[in-house]
Amino acid sequence: MSMEHLIRLSVSEAAKLFGVSTRTIRRAIQKEELTYIVVHGRYKINFESLLKWSQSSTTVRNKRDKAGIGQFVDKWRIKNTLYSPDPTQLDTTQDESHE
Repeated sequence: MSMEHLIRLSVSEAAKLFGVSTRTIRRAIQKEELTYIVVHGRYKINFESLLKWSQSSTTVRNKRDKAGIGQFVDKWRIKNTLYSPDPTQLDTTQDESHE
């Protein structure tokens, strides 16, 4: 993934989006379960790592689905492969010059 497409969230944004407390997010940072950078003394957490982390624990997954972003998602997994991207067709070394 190119650096241009990274989404980073603050601790409070991540907590609101995933329906957990800021303390839970900070605990995950301390346990090195999330990838982040520090900008001006504040954590900026990689959204992709937040999403993976939210799927790793039943408690966090339930909070995400009931109080966080999950309440707006009907299904997390696409069952119909007709509309899913074909992994063999995805080019992981995309030429970024076309953007």
